[in-house]
Order: sequence, then structure tokens, then C-alpha cells
Amino acid sequence: MPAEEQLDINERYKVLRLYRAQYSQAKRARRSQILDELEQLTGLDRKTLIRHMHGPCVRQRRRKQRGRTYGGLVDDALRLIAEAHDFICAERLHPNLLAMARHLAAHHELTLSVELEAQLAQISLSSVRRILQRLGRDEPRLKRRAGKATAYQQAVPMRRISWAEQEPGHLEVDLVHHCGRETSGEYVYTLHLVDVTTGWSEAVAVLGRSALVMEDGFRRALSRLPFVVHEIHTDNGSEFFTAHLARFFEQLQAQRSRSRPYRKNDARMVEQRNGDLIRSYIGHERLDTAAQTNQLNRVYELLSRYHNYAQPCLRLESKTLSADGARVQRTFSAAQTPFERLTALAGIADEPRQQLAQQWAATNPRQLRRQFG
Repeated sequence: MPAEEQLDINERYKVLRLYRAQYSQAKRARRSQILDELEQLTGLDRKTLIRHMHGPCVRQRRRKQRGRTYGGLVDDALRLIAEAHDFICAERLHPNLLAMARHLAAHHELTLSVELEAQLAQISLSSVRRILQRLGRDEPRLKRRAGKATAYQQAVPMRRISWAEQEPGHLEVDLVHHCGRETSGEYVYTLHLVDVTTGWSEAVAVLGRSALVMEDGFRRALSRLPFVVHEIHTDNGSEFFTAHLARFFEQLQAQRSRSRPYRKNDARMVEQRNGDLIRSYIGHERLDTAAQTNQLNRVYELLSRYHNYAQPCLRLESKTLSADGARVQRTFSAAQTPFERLTALAGIADEPRQQLAQQWAATNPRQLRRQFG
């Protein structure tokens, strides 16, 4: 039986308990058959199985705990080796124990005897993990320094757009990669914009992420928005912080903000929609040609229209602490489409509202779904 298909100890006892009732009531011939089956299932020998069939079939506590196999010399060696590797995890440390021990011995950092060398060669990963956990760290790990922000990043404040924002035009922006399993070479990206207030979404496919390509993607996406843009919030990707795009955003006269490093939840709206609207329809395959980019843009025109006019979304209305202060209670508004939520706002002029209503009246959701389905 392959190792990955073998029963673990708890599953083995469960099988034994299931067979025990049959075994106690069976005749001699049937008992022999049951033992044959259990030998194949559990891998236990026949005498052990007979003993279990007449017993409780539960795990017993070990009467005498096993003594330590490795002594203080192994502990000291592991402490030195772990410190030399800057306290990496046991999984990374274990394959290199002997090599690093010999290397440290060559530099007179460790006294390596024949017995110690043999023990380091045979010690298991589990033992290394347990010993390191028991020893702890004599010294802190080396300080990890975050990458220094560029001048263009430093000019953009870090903040989160409030979930309670009532004015449309505050956009979270992200770039979705369509590289498949290989990140080498040029491939297609999706520039995805989501409005925090209404949930309105626009997506544009671009080939590569040069400054000119990114500006063109922004221009195409922003031109389709039915409201004025007040803020553009991005992550810290270098594609968003170039001199060319800085001039473009300055001309746009929209406020800029960025997420904190390694805090994806600062742009939680667009991150969630990346899965719902991009990955769930487009998948994770590699796209790297101009023809695929053009085809993807045709799909996005239909998909954005379908989502904005025909897909009701929930919106968080309030957050309050429970009476015991242990959890946050969230209240959501009734589900509305981004179109409904946008036209219900008081600040929208009559002309854009009428244009949106006319476009929705001319939209057949089932036909749209068939087109990109």
C-alpha cells in the first residue's frame, strides 16, 4: 500500500472497533477471514490483531516514557548551527545540519567528534523541531529592513478609503497578473478599478506594464466611469509610481493614496472583486499576445456592464461592538446593483442619471451572460 494511502493510528483503531463486533459473533472460518482483511488494511501482524479483537481497541498511554536519545552535545551543536543560519525553520535547517557542522568545525566554531557527527547524520526532522522549540533563541534574528520607498511613493500618503465613504469617485486600483506558472517575459495584466461607495467596477487588459501602457489603461478605464474621480488608491507596485504616471495623475487632479506595505486588506474592495470578477471568469492561464489582450478587453466591456447593471451587491452600513465587547456586529444594506446605488445618490446630476437609465433599459442581462458565458 502506498505511504499516502496508509491508515494513521487513529484510523487504524477505528477500523479495529468496527470489525470487533463482527469478530466476537463470528465462527472460526469467518474470524480467519476478518483477520486476513485486517492484515491487509492495517498492516498489523495476526497475533497483534487477535489481541486487539479481545481488547478495548483504544489507544493506551505509554507506561514508561521514552528517554532522550540526544544529549547536551547535540543541543549545543543545534544551537550553534541554528544561529549560523539565522534561526531558520527546522525544515530548512535539517538537510544542511551535517554540512554546516563540518563547516563550523573547520572554522573552529564547533568541536565535532565522531559520535556527534553520527548523531547529526541520523537525527530526524521532528527531533530537530522539538529541540529547537525547547532551546529557544539566545540572540534575536537579524533585523529585516523593509525596502526603501521611492521618491514618488513618499509623495503619496498611506491610508485606507473608509468603508463608510458616501461620495462616489474614490477608487481602489489593482493590477492582476495573467502569467500562468511562469513570470518571465511580457504578458497580459488586468487593470482593475472598483468604486468603494457604489461598487462600480471597470477592468482593462494591458500587455506589459510600461508607463505608456499603464497610462493608456487608466485613460480607457476612467473614460467609462459615469462619475467624477476624486481619489485613486493603489498598492505600492512600481508600475504605479513612475514620473510619467505622476504627471498623468497631476493632470487628472485626483487625490492619490497608497496601501501600507504588505497590507493587502487596505484595498479590500478591489482585492475581493479580483477573485469574483477576474479570476472566476478569466482563470489563471497565461495570456501573452496582443490578440488575447484585445479579446480580453471585449470580454471586459460586456462583463463590466453585466456586473454594474445586473449584479446586486451588499454594502456595509454599520459596525458596532457586541455587548460583551468580544466581537464586531456588522449590518449590511439591502442588495443593490452598482447602477441602482449610484442613481440613488443625491449628488448625481439629472443628465448622467438619465443616460444610465437609458443604458440599463437597453441592456438584456441574459443576452450579456450568453455573450461572455
